[in-house]
Amino acid sequence: MTKKNKSAENPDVVLIGAGIMSATLGVILKQLQPDLTIQIFERLDVIAGESSDAWNNAGTGHSALCELNYTPQLADGSIETAKAVKIAESFEVSKEFWAYLVEQKLIESPEHFIKSIPHMSFVWGDENVEYLKKRHEALEKFHIFKGMEYSEDHFQIEQWIPLIMEGREKDQKVAATRMEIGTDVNFGSLTRSLFDYLVNQQGVSLHMSHEVRDLKQDKDTAVWDIVVKDLATKKKRNLKTKFIFIGAGGGSLLLLEKSGIPEGKGFGGFPVSGQWLKCIKPEVIEQHQAKVYGKASVGAPPMSVPHLDTRMINGKRALLFGPYAGFSTKFLKHGSYLDLPSSIKANNIFPMMKAGLDNIPLTKYLIDQVRQSPEDRLEALKEYCPGAKMEDWELEVAGQRVQVIKKDPEHGGILEFGTEVVTAEDGSIAALLGASPGASTSVSIMLDLLKRCFSDKLETAEWQLKLKDMIPSYGQSLAADAQLCEKTRNRTTDILELSTLEMV
Repeated sequence: MTKKNKSAENPDVVLIGAGIMSATLGVILKQLQPDLTIQIFERLDVIAGESSDAWNNAGTGHSALCELNYTPQLADGSIETAKAVKIAESFEVSKEFWAYLVEQKLIESPEHFIKSIPHMSFVWGDENVEYLKKRHEALEKFHIFKGMEYSEDHFQIEQWIPLIMEGREKDQKVAATRMEIGTDVNFGSLTRSLFDYLVNQQGVSLHMSHEVRDLKQDKDTAVWDIVVKDLATKKKRNLKTKFIFIGAGGGSLLLLEKSGIPEGKGFGGFPVSGQWLKCIKPEVIEQHQAKVYGKASVGAPPMSVPHLDTRMINGKRALLFGPYAGFSTKFLKHGSYLDLPSSIKANNIFPMMKAGLDNIPLTKYLIDQVRQSPEDRLEALKEYCPGAKMEDWELEVAGQRVQVIKKDPEHGGILEFGTEVVTAEDGSIAALLGASPGASTSVSIMLDLLKRCFSDKLETAEWQLKLKDMIPSYGQSLAADAQLCEKTRNRTTDILELSTLEMV
């Protein structure tokens, strides 16, 4: 399926993948320069069918308010806070951009994609309680985490999360933190709204069931030649463009390798699959209203941090627990089992082998997860929800993530948890690799991409003024300026209608 709007046959910009990243970049570019021509290619027949989909996305509203993997305890016992502060700030920037889109009526009302929901961390045992207490003390020094509550009191925590405390031993040492300003974001719904806007703009076309099969740059002109296959008709065609963004989720690595740019050499990918336990009993769903994150098991990847998660999906309230990790050689949920072996090249085999040897606990963890029985999964759930019954939950397949493996001068190769933007020296192509926190920080990621790939235009008065219009805090630090942070939060809370905590 192709949605055309008089787009040039050889567009200024090509976006590969119809997920939140391409949608965000496309809208930002079209706002900054309305006469840009853009073509988008998506291999599936649906928008946001992979990682951006609500069922496939492990974290919907990552803002570091409750995710403990963003605040590791260091060898000296102190808590690392830099990553958490950066993610929290980036999420505020995302909210600014979404507020602009709502205010300008470029997308539908905010209730379709964002809701207020408390973000909580919950742990048990002396060591974990001590960690959470230290984390709270470390984060409350930053105004961006203002309002974070901490409690070890069973009664207080029961008021916050009754489902988690019901049936729990009264003498078990527990602790929790709570942030009321947390949100639940349906990135699938948001992505579809962004594309609804984009395809109605002059010079934009969206091609569904189209797969980019090859891409090569003419060294003399710096123009890219792209081969695209229509999966419905099996026909191929060529087009040329000055700029490519590869936002194809797990499929980005294979396309980056095909580009042949030196900056892409040495990157590998480690795929991690996932599953959820989805509650099917309305009475149980109604008892829980929070995103509650715990501590990951030893060797677990960050995307597998266990959480009991209230969501709004397709207009209905849902309750999920997980994700349970697994291993597949696919790079996409709708990918091929040949993805992993196809990605292994002479320039990345050594970093991949070294990263594998350094992450044997992760390999063991994934094998154990794959071998889990339904009873094993229920026992994991019972640690967070002691009264859980198997008949109230069913298994749902989640999305596929590809963790980045990159060269490292000290270790030879390291497994990188997070997102990585790889750009050519001439700024003509960029690829987004990795996973969490991804979607939640998509706006900041795209602003960084503009600096790398559109630096000349970024310096113009027109672009600077428009960026300040879209993101009023642009060029300033919300993490460093308490007054600006509060003003920004109050404004976006009002526009995005986040003043109420009721998810109705």
